[in-house]
Amino acid sequence: MTEDWAAVAKAINQRVRELGWQQRTLAEKSQVSQAIVRELQHHTVERRRSARTLEALSTTLGLHPSHLESVLHGRKPPHPDDPSAEDANRIESRLDAVELRLAEITDRLADIQADLSVVADHVRSKR
Repeated sequence: MTEDWAAVAKAINQRVRELGWQQRTLAEKSQVSQAIVRELQHHTVERRRSARTLEALSTTLGLHPSHLESVLHGRKPPHPDDPSAEDANRIESRLDAVELRLAEITDRLADIQADLSVVADHVRSKR
């Protein structure tokens, strides 16, 4: 897979200009060292960066958490309001829990229905 660090530098620089920030501001707000921010902005050292670094920079710049990762791999960056993978995993986990609970409720309702049938049969036989 091809990595386009020059495109990452361009995306960072464009957004920093839009925000009117200095390199130091981005470094402080993102908690990424200024040396790494400088290397990325000037595309001086092309080395693998952690996904967390790119995510921290993306988020700090007001972009989707996977924006810079998408740019790096030549994909269209997601809109800032799109759910992140973490959000999707959280939603999927919550849906699994809801489905499990719904199955439990369905089973319990079936038990109640069976009990009611027994009571109804008993009442009918007493008449």
